[in-house]
Amino acid sequence: NLPLSHILFCSRYFWELLQILVRFLSRRRRKPHFFALDRFLEQAAARPDKLFIVFENERYTYAQTDNRSNQLARALQVQPGYRAGDTVALFMGNEPDFMFTWLALAKLGSPAALLNHNIRTKSLLHSFSCSGATVLIVAPELKGAVEDVLPSLTQQSVTVLLMTNHCPTPGILSFTEKVNAESDCPLPRSLRSHVNFKSPAVFIYTSGTTGLPKAAVVNQNRLLTALAVLSSNGVSSKDVIYLNLPLYHTAGFIIGFIGSIETGSTIVLRRKFSASQFWDDCRKHSVTVVQYIGEVMRYLCSTPQRENDKEHKVRLAIGNGVRPEIWREFISRFGNIQIREFYASTEGNVGFVNYVGKIGAIGRILFPFVLVKYDTERDEPARGADGLCVQAPKGETGLLVSKITDIAPFEGYAQNAEQTERKRLRDVLKKGDLYFNSGDLMRIDQENFIYFQDRVGDTFRWKGENVATTEVSDILTICDSIQEANVYGVQVPGHEGRTGMAAVTLKEDARFDARKLYSHVSEYLPSYARPRFIRVQSAVEVTGTFKQMKVKLVEQGFDPGQIQEPVFILEEREKSYVALSPAIYSSIISGNVKL
Repeated sequence: NLPLSHILFCSRYFWELLQILVRFLSRRRRKPHFFALDRFLEQAAARPDKLFIVFENERYTYAQTDNRSNQLARALQVQPGYRAGDTVALFMGNEPDFMFTWLALAKLGSPAALLNHNIRTKSLLHSFSCSGATVLIVAPELKGAVEDVLPSLTQQSVTVLLMTNHCPTPGILSFTEKVNAESDCPLPRSLRSHVNFKSPAVFIYTSGTTGLPKAAVVNQNRLLTALAVLSSNGVSSKDVIYLNLPLYHTAGFIIGFIGSIETGSTIVLRRKFSASQFWDDCRKHSVTVVQYIGEVMRYLCSTPQRENDKEHKVRLAIGNGVRPEIWREFISRFGNIQIREFYASTEGNVGFVNYVGKIGAIGRILFPFVLVKYDTERDEPARGADGLCVQAPKGETGLLVSKITDIAPFEGYAQNAEQTERKRLRDVLKKGDLYFNSGDLMRIDQENFIYFQDRVGDTFRWKGENVATTEVSDILTICDSIQEANVYGVQVPGHEGRTGMAAVTLKEDARFDARKLYSHVSEYLPSYARPRFIRVQSAVEVTGTFKQMKVKLVEQGFDPGQIQEPVFILEEREKSYVALSPAIYSSIISGNVKL
């Protein structure tokens, strides 16, 4: 039922996909093996003087990037405790050194563990350890966070390299001066001769459904496939890509960085997203392609209107999580920018692209998958009398699952067999089959467009980050006064995702110390994971199997008029939690107060 213009567009899109598939298969057959790094080396040879990275006042061509990564690789080779092929963890923000270092590691045949630079203490140690890394490379501004865990790292004989010329801290080696002293000559290919398509290329961390961050394994074949993510959306070497999403995330690393390697584009790199600077940056650098998550679009639409809102060269926005009303407002305000909404997960084996621009959809059916009915009370897929899952009919919400095959594998999580197994769903359509459980609820309309509905399990998404409720709960319960903590996400009008709320019980004879709790969560949790609301209960409700009850709490939200117990809101100006009054609640609901 699509109009002729859409049919013609789809035909052209499928033709482009076919060409990309042929190119991928051709690369797969090349000897020696061809990886994402080899595509970068091709670009550096073909367009050495082309501008590759623009960062603040710095400019780097493809050749300069290649040379700098050679210096880094040579310097790393002679560091204590490192051998070519060892996993190395990067604890860095958005900066050129992040990109140089990843290329250097690829040249040495070493996987890179991309640590979230917001994590601290227990989460930082856990994320580092589960990657199996022997070396930690750290940005200067994160030295303090590493010093907090340095005794544990030293005990594990970890080599810590700080990207600076001088470091007085015992146990942390300055690295930049060593890099500057090295030759920028190419490294022998033999250093990575052990790497094959199943070898891990990067570990990208995801909160998943429970517990501490998990290291999703992205192998070389997956990264080779990911090269096509921008080119399949019409991006070319003439484009300038605005990269302001974190490089430790799939979106920033794979779409922004790896995608630009394929197309030979220029990357304008920012340390972090700034709504007030966004369009000025785009104008200054003649940006043509931007990335987004839903929050980015909303923040941009929330800025004061300007006369020059439509004066820019941006033609394409690619990302995920934008609500239909924000989508319409964005186009109306900033011009006829093509929105390419997509769906994918770091560890998943299924993805969609909304290639026809249907507002609100995350894609249209291209590859096989199944939506099965989900029992939200039992927090598991619904099954029939035969023990198999029940398929959700069109128009109804269901859990997205995708069959695990050689073509669509699920690599799982590094050193975490339990969590890997939890993402595998067995006996779905027939006895013995095996599917990947996305943990996401979807709906399909009559035209086969797919719409994201919600996440299941113990994870919610806030400020573009996945928050694992069990990790937040663990942090809350090490606070002196708190006995139990049931953490969940609640919807706030005008905001993407869900913000954190915790229903807590207090230890016997303890009182709720709002200022102390604020200090505690500020020390242990990144800003996006700190519970915005605290509900003090006399007892935490549990099921018959002692699982914490969340459904009713989520439904009740944070309305103090509907909750008989005390409710508090995090107030950063007061550096405390303060009582949530009906007046404050009304201001949040009306949009006068933004979280």
